[in-house]
Amino acid sequence: MTKDTARYVKWRSRWFRGRSVPGSPYVQPNPGGLVSRTSQRMRRKMFEALIQLYPPSPGLKVLDVGVTCDRREDCNFFEQWYPFSGQITAVGVEDAAFLEEDYPGLKFVQADGLDLPFLDQSFDLVVSFAVIEHIGDRSRQAAFIQELLRVGRVCCITTPNRWHPIEFHTILPLVHWLPPQVFRQILRSIGMTFWAKEENLNLLTQRDLLTLVPTEAHVRLIPFKLLGFVSNLLIYIDPEGYQRGLDQR
Repeated sequence: MTKDTARYVKWRSRWFRGRSVPGSPYVQPNPGGLVSRTSQRMRRKMFEALIQLYPPSPGLKVLDVGVTCDRREDCNFFEQWYPFSGQITAVGVEDAAFLEEDYPGLKFVQADGLDLPFLDQSFDLVVSFAVIEHIGDRSRQAAFIQELLRVGRVCCITTPNRWHPIEFHTILPLVHWLPPQVFRQILRSIGMTFWAKEENLNLLTQRDLLTLVPTEAHVRLIPFKLLGFVSNLLIYIDPEGYQRGLDQR
């Protein structure tokens, strides 16, 4: 554990007021269970949108990039809800090997999402939920999308929308609308040094996200609202145009 991560874990423990703190530093405070309940509702909406675009089938090979070691109820939701767990390969930098026990037939691989240990076009569908904002700068985020598209025929990515009034990792209002360097300076000043690093949090707008997608790919973007504002973005990328009429750019 790095020094910044240790400081952040200590800061989180104050939020949890002595209760057990989740194992992943990427899981935000959850006072009264409000965050996890809200998160689970939004993620259910995104999951339902995905299966409308790409209906589950026992013959499809699916890759989920970015699973977590955390066991909070809103974590690893795709594994919870996808009806054919034996068709899922789950990848994460954290140790989530317990998923193989929880979901029979699932295979867990601990690996970096920028360097996936799979052959080209190994999967029918690749999904990654709320991971791309934790990859680093824009060049690394673009490389992440390219790597997902390398191993899969179709790709679905979600991320929080930077223009929502609440920043969902820190649970702070409005300050993330400031220029990134100012936002990070504020985070450092209040002890949130983990989130102050671009490698741990680099928020995206709709324009930012679409700019990262290869220009030749067909893409559909679906926004989701919370409290009247767009809170989450889902992009569904079909590189070879398997489904016509997708491109929204």
